[in-house]
Amino acid sequence: MTAAPEIAPENTRRGPEPEILEEKRGRAERYTVFAFVFVPLLAVAAAVPFAWGWGLSWTDVAIGAVFYVISGLGITVGFHRLFTHGSYKANRPLKIVMAIAGSMAIEGGVIKWVADHRRHHKYADHEGDPHSPWRFGEDWRSVAKGLYYAHMAWLYLDEQKTSPRRFAPDLLKDKDLVRIDKWFGAIVAFSLLAPAVIGGLVTMSWWGAVTAFFWASLVRIALLHHVTWSINSICHTIGEENFEVRDRSRNVWWLAIPSFGESWHNLHHADPTCARHGVLKGQIDISARVIWAFEKFGWATKVRWPNAERLAAKRVQA
Repeated sequence: MTAAPEIAPENTRRGPEPEILEEKRGRAERYTVFAFVFVPLLAVAAAVPFAWGWGLSWTDVAIGAVFYVISGLGITVGFHRLFTHGSYKANRPLKIVMAIAGSMAIEGGVIKWVADHRRHHKYADHEGDPHSPWRFGEDWRSVAKGLYYAHMAWLYLDEQKTSPRRFAPDLLKDKDLVRIDKWFGAIVAFSLLAPAVIGGLVTMSWWGAVTAFFWASLVRIALLHHVTWSINSICHTIGEENFEVRDRSRNVWWLAIPSFGESWHNLHHADPTCARHGVLKGQIDISARVIWAFEKFGWATKVRWPNAERLAAKRVQA
């Protein structure tokens, strides 16, 4: 896999160049994204009364947890730290597995996801950022509106597409990733249906398949979506600034475990290619530990671990 293109320094940000955006989204595409955003959310809203006294088993919990970990790490270790920022080099089998696992999160194909995220980094919290919570202003009404937009509304209200040719040319040259990107629909079907099949086979019942589909597919996807989106919204609004950045990225400790370490977002924006985001004492970063394991097995090489001098230079002085 070729190296990720360099993101322009934060102090040179300006409005988006014309080639960043492609044609407007079609109405069908926007409605499809809208459905994938809200149907799992409705499942979460129904989860509490549904769970009281019936409809949930340890089988459902176990299946949901396994798929959450696989698809969640596919996003954090694969889509984000590997494909977007090149925090490490992966051998071909690991690269393929990470691309498939990330696609199972149903957050878009790998090429689109990477293009959007690289665009976010180039223009973070400035004009051109696809999901800054500060886009409407800094009074409480504007921030509330911006939080909603950054969290989820940008997915279906933004009429423009980020150009993969501009932001992900390296991925477009990778035949494996192009092929997996084209298989996104089939991977989505697998991610939705496999838990139901497993639940049905384990319990040997149709009811076991139905409850596994509800909990390990719909609810699992909704939870993962909202944890991921919280990095865009919450982690650019509240939290601690331990390292100097030119945007509003912050660390939010209570999201660290469900996000596998992604919520140590302030360091990430201070040093985007670093393979570890939680670099301070007590900051749990599960994704970094997984990359460490990949390195030990020889599957990952050239890992960009934190550099003490670079961190010290960016540290916010108390």
